[in-house]
Amino acid sequence: MKPPPFEYHAPRSVAEAMEVLAAAGPEGKVLAGGQSLIPLLNMRLAAPGHLVDVNRLTALDTVEVEPGGVRVGALARHARVERSAEAAAAQPLLRQALRLVAHPVIRNRGTVVGSLVHADPAAELPAVLTLLGGSVRLARPGAVRDVPAAGFFTGPLESAAAPGELAVSAFFPASGPRCGTAFHEVARRHGDYALAGVAALVRLDDGLRVTAARAACVSAGPVPVVVDVTGHARADGWAAAARAVAERAEPEDDIHASAGYRRHLTGVLAERALREAALSAASGEER
Repeated sequence: MKPPPFEYHAPRSVAEAMEVLAAAGPEGKVLAGGQSLIPLLNMRLAAPGHLVDVNRLTALDTVEVEPGGVRVGALARHARVERSAEAAAAQPLLRQALRLVAHPVIRNRGTVVGSLVHADPAAELPAVLTLLGGSVRLARPGAVRDVPAAGFFTGPLESAAAPGELAVSAFFPASGPRCGTAFHEVARRHGDYALAGVAALVRLDDGLRVTAARAACVSAGPVPVVVDVTGHARADGWAAAARAVAERAEPEDDIHASAGYRRHLTGVLAERALREAALSAASGEER
């Protein structure tokens, strides 16, 4: 299959890219990794009038550890962020999630920010950003704004990025000391989108008591579902917290699994992820 006709643009600077996008308005679409966009074009599920290729904008190909977290530029590939020891040290959940994204050949081309803007509720990175309380930086000529993850994902394949805006980076906050993370998911085949998935974050005090515990669910609703289960933490395990997560999940029936099965699976994965995150927080080691 072939995509519908479009006008191709290859800007040489970020400023030029923003100008082209601003002029194109709702008809403009950004091409970075293209691992989601190209199939949509070929299946005629998307038909932008203008395609803005930002692959020449090396200024956006960055992975930087800043005070408080990791900032990932719009052209940083999944594989680069996954292999960054500095990024993993600052925020282990990034590497834990990226290892589950599709296949190596996809991760070599796809971009972290592109996955966020695509806003697929079955994808791992939107759940990670929402769980951590991160943000996406959007730019247009003369204006830049940071949109918190809680307000960035507005629906299936829908985000707060407005027509004419370019997502230039995403910020993933660091977890801090005595904090552990984990990501578990189940897919029909390795590399497929998950039937269900859960990212977990657990913070302990110096006495190894739980001071914060949250879980973010994949494939459990139109946007990532984040559940605070701090009040459900028990000395005898995470079963009560897992039930609370499963109750908040809002999956739908589809050709791959029923809503009931997805909800049950979400609870099972939540217990595993929360337990692993707590063990990581107690030991100070990534698992």
